[in-house]
Amino acid sequence: MKLAEAPMRGGGGRGLCSCRDGERFPGGTRRLLGCVSARKVSGAAPWSWLTQRAVRARVPGAEGGPRRGRRPSAPAVPEEIESAVKLLLQLKVDYKKTTGQDFKPGSPPEDVVSMSINGTATDIDGDEDFVDPWTVTTGSAKGVDYDKLIVRFGSSKIDQDLIERIERVTGQKAHHFLRRGIFFSHRDMHQVLDAYEQKKPFYLYTGRGPSSGSMHMGHLIPFIFTKWLQEVFDVPLIVQLTDDEKYLWKDLTPMQAYQYAVENAKDIIACGFDIDKTYIFSDLDYMGRSPDFYKNIVQVQKHVTFNQVKGIFGFTDSDCIGKISFPAIQAAPAFSTSFPHIFKDKKNIHCLIPCAIDQDPYFRMTRDVAPRIGYPKPALLHSTFFPALQGAQTKMSASDPNSSIFLTDTPKQIKTKINKHAFSGGKDTIEDHRKYGGNCEVDVSYMYLTFFLEDDEKLEKIRQDYTSGALLTGELKKALIETLQPIILAHQERRKQISDETVKLFMTPRKLAFDF
Repeated sequence: MKLAEAPMRGGGGRGLCSCRDGERFPGGTRRLLGCVSARKVSGAAPWSWLTQRAVRARVPGAEGGPRRGRRPSAPAVPEEIESAVKLLLQLKVDYKKTTGQDFKPGSPPEDVVSMSINGTATDIDGDEDFVDPWTVTTGSAKGVDYDKLIVRFGSSKIDQDLIERIERVTGQKAHHFLRRGIFFSHRDMHQVLDAYEQKKPFYLYTGRGPSSGSMHMGHLIPFIFTKWLQEVFDVPLIVQLTDDEKYLWKDLTPMQAYQYAVENAKDIIACGFDIDKTYIFSDLDYMGRSPDFYKNIVQVQKHVTFNQVKGIFGFTDSDCIGKISFPAIQAAPAFSTSFPHIFKDKKNIHCLIPCAIDQDPYFRMTRDVAPRIGYPKPALLHSTFFPALQGAQTKMSASDPNSSIFLTDTPKQIKTKINKHAFSGGKDTIEDHRKYGGNCEVDVSYMYLTFFLEDDEKLEKIRQDYTSGALLTGELKKALIETLQPIILAHQERRKQISDETVKLFMTPRKLAFDF
């Protein structure tokens, strides 16, 4: 079953809709927003469901009167009528927000975007974006439409006001990932900044699913940005290595998955994280060491039903029970008591999670559960996807060596991959390119430079020259090669200095350089 078709039934209509952090209407009813494709979700069209819900709430005039052959219901008391009217009005507001149209009983909306519970969407006109924690595809050479994704996932755009506030609070110029919209979306970042200004502590949490011994350039994005966040805010960092997840999803043994975690930890440490402020852990290792971590996992598991997790992640009846229970394991590090050696027993410490937006379904679920078990909702910062060399239609894959620039690649391999495989936005001939210019919106070499060329003025000059035709495709690829080669060589040199003993120190539960 495709994720976009995953059902969410049962529970008397009390299913979790993760599109808006699992918020519910009075009586526990599923939120309409995020469930526009309700025919797939609940077996009824949303406009039909709206009328039915109003009838069940005894809204006067919602139906022509009591059904024939049934005893009329007792008159509703004034409080019930007022509550039901408020509910109907709210449902109509949310219907308009979702469809852009006023609700008309018996009339379906026109030209709506179909949305599933987990926020994955397919436009009715056939221009498809599909995003979940395991698959990212788009029909556009420009990549995923992130503005639409913000609407579908119910997050907030990182605007200039937020960037300027981060600069004021930290006293530092915003990272180029923020300035260029690479980190483009957030949940509750203003609350994190409020807490920081009030001298209240918070911590960072990010992670990596170790599916191979070598990481590629795309895997570095959240760690590069997380390192900057840790430095400017001076806060603890938790890094989760989900080797258990990879064992469940891949053809690996537990020992292979754990060894990949150790090797990936070396690449993460090579980014320059401070051992006194950073704790890295493997799920397979830490689960047996920390009863507090396991207690939080169990609490999450108790508050999310099987129907809900199927609706959020698209699991089917043929998936192993390990997959079904795994989301609770990724949720637990967002709660500070999972790490008593760092935070002791404090439950009120906020968590900020920098991650790619495909991981958002995990944390929408987490945010729904958090207040019900006594924790603050984690905040998030979402990044765009790092495109494959072949184009922005997909994200890079560790399983395809030609789709990625790996951190183990030699300078010669980097040059060959870029020259041979990097998708070009240039024209077919030099004459046409000089006349019409290139398209930076689809050119992979330019896209990569937006991630790794820190000089804003130089990047803008390249954009102007390529767009005007003054800069040829070969010259643009050369600029990228000259940018990436020293970055990867420097990373490789740092990694050589990291021994198994260093990894063991980072992965040993211990007090960090903070007092809580």
